Amino acid sequence: MDKFVIHGGKRLCGEVNISGAKNAVVAIIPATLLAEDVCRIENIPNISDVSMMIKILHEMGAKIKMINENTLEIDTRTVNSYSVSYDLTKHLRASYYLIGALLGRCNFANVAMPGGCNFGGVRPMDQHLRGFEMLGANVSIDKGVVNASAEKLTGSSIYMDVVSVGATINIMLAAVKARGLTVIENAAKEPHIVDLANFLNSMGADVRGAGTDVIKIRGVPYLHGCDYSIIPDQIEAGTYMVAAAATGGDVVVKNVIPKHLESITAKLVECGVDVIEGDDSVRVVASCRPNRCNLKTMPHPGFPTDMQPQMAVLLAIAKGTSIISESVWENRFKYVDQLTRMGASIQVDGKVAVLEGVEELKGAPIKADDLRAGAAMIIAGLAATGMSEIENVIYIDRGYENIVEKLSAMGADIKRVKIDDEPTRIQTAG
Repeated sequence: MDKFVIHGGKRLCGEVNISGAKNAVVAIIPATLLAEDVCRIENIPNISDVSMMIKILHEMGAKIKMINENTLEIDTRTVNSYSVSYDLTKHLRASYYLIGALLGRCNFANVAMPGGCNFGGVRPMDQHLRGFEMLGANVSIDKGVVNASAEKLTGSSIYMDVVSVGATINIMLAAVKARGLTVIENAAKEPHIVDLANFLNSMGADVRGAGTDVIKIRGVPYLHGCDYSIIPDQIEAGTYMVAAAATGGDVVVKNVIPKHLESITAKLVECGVDVIEGDDSVRVVASCRPNRCNLKTMPHPGFPTDMQPQMAVLLAIAKGTSIISESVWENRFKYVDQLTRMGASIQVDGKVAVLEGVEELKGAPIKADDLRAGAAMIIAGLAATGMSEIENVIYIDRGYENIVEKLSAMGADIKRVKIDDEPTRIQTAG
């Protein structure tokens, strides 16, 4: 296993190129199953979640060719398995998209319940399974395996009881080849849902309304292969924006869609950070200690829950008292124990955290509790005085391409090193 060693207190300056969106690609790769053809996908991020999804499709019989570091060619004509074991799904939350894709392809799926980040509570699939049933599938869970089958999926009107990105995507995948019209109401509106819809339409699907709360899908009998490029990752971009702000830096974040970053930009500006938008870039300039602000995570276009831990680091060193309200996931404040080790003053009560800003954080041995908490630990280490060692970086590798190299190019003192076989010094929080 590896860890990151950071000598903090260095101002980030320069520019950084943003990779393809993790949350889009982990839906689009399973969607290639629907085509039974060859798809060429560009701007693929080099992250472990992508590697795991590629491994799963390969195990199912797909032929996968790396054209270059960020371009994949996927041939799903040779897929001959419709079952996915827990050994393959346990490291990847997005493996549940295989259920919708396989249902759409062959009206049958046998997929083990997924793994991925643990936010301390249950991440239920009830909205997914209910959507499949509304399309005419018989769904059961036996020993942790989702079994879904149908004679023929049929379009239906599906109202989402809660806004769910995962369920919206899964229902879209199942519905594109179903008979008739499917209407998803109270649908999630995140940019990666729009990207998936654009990909499906490039294969010949008829998906309309993605990006609004009503998505209409008219089923088609077959789909074909296509060439497609993944959108930039708004969360990776937001992470570097906050890192620049937390270190008093001056960074140009390139290859982004500024509109996707509006909620993040608004909060940085509220904290007194200058954000200058270009056509496909944003420049973040921080010349003084940030101001306090309050934020509440919300489905898109609100402030994204995946940026909440990173923003907490900035507010932990801001002037005054800030309040963060988490409305998406249960217990997403597990990382707070790590920040308090570094001198942060944070009190958590359920889904609300109160942050009393301190003048500085101090380096400490810390760990990543999940993907975005891991990104927050990196920002904390960069902003702190002294040395920080971050363990559990396997979580960070799930969603950030070449993060050490990208930060080093902007002046950060960060290295990836191997952990010795000696017992870890860091005890599990809680």
